[in-house]
Amino acid sequence: MFRHKHDRRQAFGPMRGGFPGFQGHGGHGHGRGRGRRVNTRATVLSLLTERPMHGYEMITELEQRTGGVWRPSPGSIYPTLQLLEDEGLIVSEEAGGRKRFTLTDAGRAEAETAGQPWRDFDQGRVAESQQFREAGFGIMQALQQVASAGTDEQRSQALEVLNETRRKLYAILAS
Repeated sequence: MFRHKHDRRQAFGPMRGGFPGFQGHGGHGHGRGRGRRVNTRATVLSLLTERPMHGYEMITELEQRTGGVWRPSPGSIYPTLQLLEDEGLIVSEEAGGRKRFTLTDAGRAEAETAGQPWRDFDQGRVAESQQFREAGFGIMQALQQVASAGTDEQRSQALEVLNETRRKLYAILAS
């Protein structure tokens, strides 16, 4: 669609994602921004109070509980699991090529103070974030159509619309 990386930056500005109240790229809970950071450690401990789980199972469970707003990356979950295991708060048992993690007594005691961090995700915000996501995907689909089927003039007009939209969005934040 864009010939060079800088063409994307010109159209969209800095490539930092996320949704209201959450940081990072695509709402995954990492990166810079104004949103709060999700405490991955507390979240993992809290999840394990319910039942033993695999790392991937935790990722999908958290995505489901937050309405898709936060899907922690393997790069945040697995190092956290290793740290918790090193601290003696969880133990792992390997079966079928997968590690299933379980709380130790010390881990259960710490998990009691963690609460359920995913409950902080306001459901109204989750719904609003989904609307933002759908609108963004719709725009990307339209861009792909313009890029693949549009004339040079149409592509130029589309770029002008995108740049103007970006300026207006930042103006909303500035007001």
